[in-house]
Amino acid sequence: MNDNKTNINWYPGHMAKTMKEIEENLRLVDLVVIILDSRIVRSSDNPEINKLIEKKNKIYVLNKKDLSEEAETEKWISYYSSKNIPAIATNCELEDDVKKVLKLIEKQSAEIKEKAADKGRNKIIRIMIIGVPNSGKSSFINRISKRKAATVGNRPGVTRQKQWIRLEENLELLDTPGVLWPKINNNNAALPLSFTGAIKDDILDLVEIAYELIKWIMENKYEENLKSRYDIKDEEIKEIFNSELEENEKIIEVMNIIGRNKGCLIKGGEIDLMKVSKLVITDFRSGKLGRITIEKVDDRIIR
Repeated sequence: MNDNKTNINWYPGHMAKTMKEIEENLRLVDLVVIILDSRIVRSSDNPEINKLIEKKNKIYVLNKKDLSEEAETEKWISYYSSKNIPAIATNCELEDDVKKVLKLIEKQSAEIKEKAADKGRNKIIRIMIIGVPNSGKSSFINRISKRKAATVGNRPGVTRQKQWIRLEENLELLDTPGVLWPKINNNNAALPLSFTGAIKDDILDLVEIAYELIKWIMENKYEENLKSRYDIKDEEIKEIFNSELEENEKIIEVMNIIGRNKGCLIKGGEIDLMKVSKLVITDFRSGKLGRITIEKVDDRIIR
């Protein structure tokens, strides 16, 4: 992934309001649960939120573990463990996984309850759930609270209203809308967030995003995923990358092969790059391209 500077300004009014509400409500909560996308752990960890919760008890939940490489996710869990931060991998669609998170929450809350009991108080533990858009936060909350009240969808920022949810007699949870930070100022964060849909598709050039995703896949160890999904032959790839085409032309040629093989055509048999782009992006996000981890612990120094 290149390091060319990119500024993505996506900070609509509801996100600014959410950040203010999070800051105000932090004084009411005992524990913060941060939902991360296990494919992009670093980029889905909002740095502005981190500043606010620095002194809070916290748990990191690496969600969508079924879409990332298991070994790489385990490395992230070990990384957080080395920092004495509780972390757990989940698939929010699995009830057993959600139960494990609830047990971890109860474990982290035990000391707080004990201190309150020593003072003769029956402490209600209040938890705040935080996550960037499309991290699976709302689906996780629906599952953990066994309810369907919150709207869950594929569009970022779909959950709007602050909601306190009673999980158990002495355990309450605060839901917050997914929120990014005011400026995502480089491709190290912008591209991963766009790949997973954390940044709204309708403010991005989808052909450019698909181009960057295919380029990243080809440059890393996931080339076989691409070839298998779109019936691309080894000799086709070799011919393209052994040619004298410019780098950008080589990636476009891969997109053309995908278009021909999957019928992404317009009148006259010309390749419809927008259809190709939507196909590739959707396949990545749904896991049809296989389990792919974009950001690994060893990639670079973690911020």
